[in-house]
Amino acid sequence: MKTYILNAAGGSEELKMVQVAIPTPMAQELLISIKALSINPVDIKTRTGKGIYGRLKDFSPLVLGWDISGVVEAVGEGVTDFTVGDEVFGMVNFPAHGQAYAEYVVAPAAHLAKKPSNISHQEAAAACLAALTAYQILQRHVKHGDKLLVHAAAGGVGHFVVQIAKILGAYVIGTASAKNIDFVKSLGADEVIDYTQTDFTNAVQNLDFVFDTMAGETLEKSIQVVKKGGKIISIPSGIPQNIVDLGKATEVSIAFELVQSNGVNMQQIADWLATGQLKAVVSHNFAFGEMIQAHQQMETGRTKGKIVVSI
Repeated sequence: MKTYILNAAGGSEELKMVQVAIPTPMAQELLISIKALSINPVDIKTRTGKGIYGRLKDFSPLVLGWDISGVVEAVGEGVTDFTVGDEVFGMVNFPAHGQAYAEYVVAPAAHLAKKPSNISHQEAAAACLAALTAYQILQRHVKHGDKLLVHAAAGGVGHFVVQIAKILGAYVIGTASAKNIDFVKSLGADEVIDYTQTDFTNAVQNLDFVFDTMAGETLEKSIQVVKKGGKIISIPSGIPQNIVDLGKATEVSIAFELVQSNGVNMQQIADWLATGQLKAVVSHNFAFGEMIQAHQQMETGRTKGKIVVSI
């Protein structure tokens, strides 16, 4: 089968397509023929030696990728919930070695859910890491009636945060550029702030929760708009000590959280996709031979919704 290996941490040119043997599923695993996979910011960070590269650097070959949608080709011993021919999707083995940049992948059955029949493999692959990140954080920290702000609401994680927060009954405010305001409103946002024209600290106050996708100055300024006892969860990286101290001084809880593979959570996402309550927006669909171009698009930082690669 064809797969992309990462020769060394660095630029997108370090991704090399090679031929390797098709893997064999072990107990509680599935062999999946991948039809689509999705690209996330953590793919880029890890490729450059950041992100979770430290966890993976000793694997040889090192294969990036975690989000997949495809068809079950073989079933390992002990698997009872899936059979050959099932269409499945999920975020596999994160934050370990997912190896999704391939024509076939072996994955734990416990990380997957059956793909709803009303969506494409591309949409399913798009609704994995980003949707799980949004869901796992929101269901832990947000309750009905809470008022929350999500930064970069048109992005991969952000566009799922808007939708899932509304499903959970929150009042949702998003930041976006002018060209994406209507898009974010179409997702259900109650308010959208054009960050190119308006400082969000002048537009909102007394929030229960901020979902930070930006880190840096945006994270620091977010402390100003959260009420005492409120929370900020940031997903790009760890929290600098000075930011933690600022939060303590204003009685705002600030933390970093990392998504985890979870088939039960994937099933909830599948249910929402099946009913149309949740939609994955795919803005770019690259061919498998265009993996480098897919990475370059992600590196622009200007992608609406998700980037997928079809096989």
